[in-house]
Amino acid sequence: MQNTATTLNLASIVSHHARLAPQKEAIVWGDVRLTYGEIDRLSNRVANALVEMGIGHGDKVALCCPNLPFFPIVYYGIMKAGAAVVPLNVLFKPREIAYHLTDSDARAVFVFEGTDELPLAATVKEGFDQVPTCEKLIVMTGDLMGKSPIDGHETLTQITFDKSEHFDIYPTRPDDTCAILYTSGTTGQPKGAELTHLNLYSNVTTTFLIHLPMLDFTDGIQKTCLITLPLFHTTGQTVQMNTQIYAGHRVVLLPRFEPQATLDAMVAEGVNFWVGVPTMYWALLRHVDETGYDISRVRETMKVCSSGGAPMPVEVMKEFQERFGVRVMEGYGLSETSPLACFNHFERPSKPGKVGQQIFGVDVRCVDDDDNEVPRGQRGEVVIRGTNVMKGYYKRPEATAEAFRNGWFHTGDIGIMDDEDYLAIVDRKKDMILRGGYNIYPRELEEVIITHPLVSLCAVIGVPDERLGEEVKAFVVLKPGCEMTADEFTDWCKQQFAANKYPRHVEFRQSLPIGGTGKIFKRALKEGSA
Repeated sequence: MQNTATTLNLASIVSHHARLAPQKEAIVWGDVRLTYGEIDRLSNRVANALVEMGIGHGDKVALCCPNLPFFPIVYYGIMKAGAAVVPLNVLFKPREIAYHLTDSDARAVFVFEGTDELPLAATVKEGFDQVPTCEKLIVMTGDLMGKSPIDGHETLTQITFDKSEHFDIYPTRPDDTCAILYTSGTTGQPKGAELTHLNLYSNVTTTFLIHLPMLDFTDGIQKTCLITLPLFHTTGQTVQMNTQIYAGHRVVLLPRFEPQATLDAMVAEGVNFWVGVPTMYWALLRHVDETGYDISRVRETMKVCSSGGAPMPVEVMKEFQERFGVRVMEGYGLSETSPLACFNHFERPSKPGKVGQQIFGVDVRCVDDDDNEVPRGQRGEVVIRGTNVMKGYYKRPEATAEAFRNGWFHTGDIGIMDDEDYLAIVDRKKDMILRGGYNIYPRELEEVIITHPLVSLCAVIGVPDERLGEEVKAFVVLKPGCEMTADEFTDWCKQQFAANKYPRHVEFRQSLPIGGTGKIFKRALKEGSA
């Protein structure tokens, strides 16, 4: 029998505000404006539809959708039913869709119909058809009364139109899985980080408290957040959407980041809070320079900006803060930590090149190979413990045991802690590529590239890129007597990988450097590409 004394369901952040102020705006997308009451009722319909399908507590449901109102409606509906959400990157190819549906044991997948440029529903169906254990594909379409663009599969409207707008949220426990976010390791295929309702709720409340001193609540005006980061990503979900819904703020959605559209939205909606990766800050500054955009109205309402995903170049941060008149706060975290672990707090000055101090309820250390804390000022692996840390990698007990040693989650990142508890990340997980704020893991790409019928051997590394920080480069050894052009290789890779992952650079070689252990000596490749 469920112990209701210890229940916690993240979706209650919606129903709470629906009770307090149902008429208050929650989600804004262009001319579409949905109140807290409407989001609550629509997500209740989704929950009722799932329960009727026999999907509920302990089940997994995938969601593939850009930054559209469909995302929070279905996201919270899945949680209300007691199931766990599995967000999927909208850039995934069919092979990647099939892998994630299979590995997560997803029983159903919701997908936005897409556009001519991004035919999401068709792509997801191709992957869905390879996974017999995934029972339902539901299409979210802009034509609410139209038929599904995918024959044989129902639309969101069709499964919810006759469902009740009332639903008793399933009383999940704090340690029940709320979402599974996929993150690659340094070897092998992507792993699903199981985040609990407590993991996400604790990170949401702490993120809110961190930003509270920078937002004036005495004026009685509802605050507004703009989301340009993808909602399928942990930062877009937790630091922005969930935190702003928890606070009762307005959430303005943009399906994709574009400098002009972003600045226009900031002005039109009176945005107070925005989070971006460093390349977005760089792009906004360049756009203002090139177009002469008047940012005075942005300065009138913007109170705080945050950055994560990659180190912010000091000069970019300095220029943005001076021109936009707002403090940029940096933080650090991972999908496995919900994500926030460190942040530059309002009460303390920021230090260039450092990601701040540990947040409330979280401990962060730098340790040596024997898990002993290293002296301040020395390099060590960053380890984390706290209510934000996942309960493990889904169906991967060995990987979980390897990550959790001596009670701490081992990030694989190398950091330096100073005497005031400020953390600097000085190196990253072995071989990981950080392209525009997104983690790309060479092993996953290599395992697919080697399946090309003309390829004998390959290695993938990150090379410096002025705009994105790093770009993906492949070194390829072809089979004897075979020929292939760079364009042919790139075109093939585009069919295999999401658009943010495929190699933009390729170098064909007769051989690759091999180290003493028989492994490809990637450091030599990196030094040769510098």
